[in-house]
Amino acid sequence: MSELVLVINAGSSSIKFSLFETTAADPVLLFKGLADGIYVDPKFVAKDANDNKLVSESIPADMPKNHDSALRHMLAWLNGHIEGRTIAAIGHRVVHGGLSFCQPVQITEDVLKGLDETIALAPLHAPHNIMPMRVLAQLLPNVPQVACFDTAFHRTQPEIEQQYALPYEFSEKHGIRRYGFHGLSYEYIASVLPAIDAKAAAGRTVVAHLGNGSSMAALLGGKCQATTMGFTALEGLPMGTRCGTIDPALILHFMSHLKMDASQIEELIYKKSGLLGMSGISSDMRDLHASHDPHAKFAVDYFAHRVVRETASLAAAMQGFDALVFTAGIGENDDIARATVCNELRWLGVEIDEAENAKRSGEARCISLPSSRVPVYIIPTNEELMIARHALKCIAI
Repeated sequence: MSELVLVINAGSSSIKFSLFETTAADPVLLFKGLADGIYVDPKFVAKDANDNKLVSESIPADMPKNHDSALRHMLAWLNGHIEGRTIAAIGHRVVHGGLSFCQPVQITEDVLKGLDETIALAPLHAPHNIMPMRVLAQLLPNVPQVACFDTAFHRTQPEIEQQYALPYEFSEKHGIRRYGFHGLSYEYIASVLPAIDAKAAAGRTVVAHLGNGSSMAALLGGKCQATTMGFTALEGLPMGTRCGTIDPALILHFMSHLKMDASQIEELIYKKSGLLGMSGISSDMRDLHASHDPHAKFAVDYFAHRVVRETASLAAAMQGFDALVFTAGIGENDDIARATVCNELRWLGVEIDEAENAKRSGEARCISLPSSRVPVYIIPTNEELMIARHALKCIAI
């Protein structure tokens, strides 16, 4: 009977899960789903590996509206569908590992204490990443848990890429540095790229992880050489609702001249900016493409233009590039955004195959012309599989 590995990705009001079996050389997805609206109107949805919905229901009203109840409901459903098999490991996505956590680690009391110390680095995410670890330690005390960090992949960056131009004491004493995020996605791309383009995998590849949260990274021989996000997941590209890089003195201006307090500024730069703020319509690219409002088109063009500029910057960090990879929600599904980016990169030798780019497919594929000096690929990411791999390796199943 095969053993199972459960992957948890917990946020402020939702818990996503994926369940894998371990019979094959690589973990195979069985179920996925989420508990959403946890503190307001908790609902539970589960699907099979082919995206067929198996259940969509409200979490019982007599259960408290919190993460603990959501996890209990999720486990009860899973126990009714795993047919006598056991969960051998649980892997958790953790947004920030700080300076202490540079690789996946099995969770112990000492590790939990160390994770608590990273909360100041990611106060919007870390408490929600950590909390299910403690709940599941009570619900499944004999199942080992593993923490996998979105920052870890970027720790291979040269020191010159990790530092800000601030006095060293801020880095050495307070951990202020450019960490980078979406590392589990980049790590997955690096793991599958050799089978797609061996030259690119061994050489210089720019990867664009474009979604509601967007970032890019320069991979040199499969290792991170540079990335667009920094101390937080706000720096770099504009995103669905996040502003991306802005002049830091703007924050002082907001405070001193517009009399905004910290919570108002946080709401502005994290939740009311990016595509949503610029368009005044939506944070969803599909809505913006469908709109005739000139602000919608400008927001799309602005997003693509920043991707182009960051591509050139990352190529400079590697002294050139051998491939461009699009991944994540926008990167995998938005042919208009990809075409706009690639057409602005023609001066670097990028020639896109418009017909191939326009195809709808969930498979990895090349979308550039044979004459393109830089091949361009779409590679669907799979952070959950990466976490399952790490969890199994960490407990040596």
